[in-house]
Amino acid sequence: MSKVRLILPTPKHKDQILEYKREFIENDEKSNMDGTAGLDLCETFEEWYVKVCNAIRGKDIKKGMVPSTTYLAISERDERLLGMIDIRHRLNTFLSNYGGHIGYSVRPSERKKGFGKAMLKEALLICKDMRLDNVLLTCIKGNVASEKIIKSNGGFFDKEVPYHGETPFDNVIIKHYWINLNRILERK
Repeated sequence: MSKVRLILPTPKHKDQILEYKREFIENDEKSNMDGTAGLDLCETFEEWYVKVCNAIRGKDIKKGMVPSTTYLAISERDERLLGMIDIRHRLNTFLSNYGGHIGYSVRPSERKKGFGKAMLKEALLICKDMRLDNVLLTCIKGNVASEKIIKSNGGFFDKEVPYHGETPFDNVIIKHYWINLNRILERK
């Protein structure tokens, strides 16, 4: 596995980001584009990019959302876009119940190679720099891959919460994991 670094998206990444989106669509996984700041819902790269830039500053964000920073997970070996990860700067009621501080996805062709684990590890360092001490991560019950990624980065199970909202998550159980950054970063 090559090393992963997290970088902010820029217009020079347009082709890779659109290819990333296309891969999810071609694999019938458009709904699995977590951590992409709504890339699946945007018609153009430009629309998405403005949204991502505004979210960092908390400008023009959708009602119920919070400021967030979206990163591209890039392979150090070949500069390939491997995944995307979104760090929410704080929690609100919805995120406290269902979304957590971090959302992420790994492109279908790059799964089961350790990139999710590496991405989350890098994101936790950013969270520490943001002065977060405890980070909430959530996943749908039964998402074994996500649970493994969270646990391998020091996550401990807290509780399960039934989702009470609109589709696509009706009748879904959300698992809560907490990562204490002071504890896990001291061990390293």
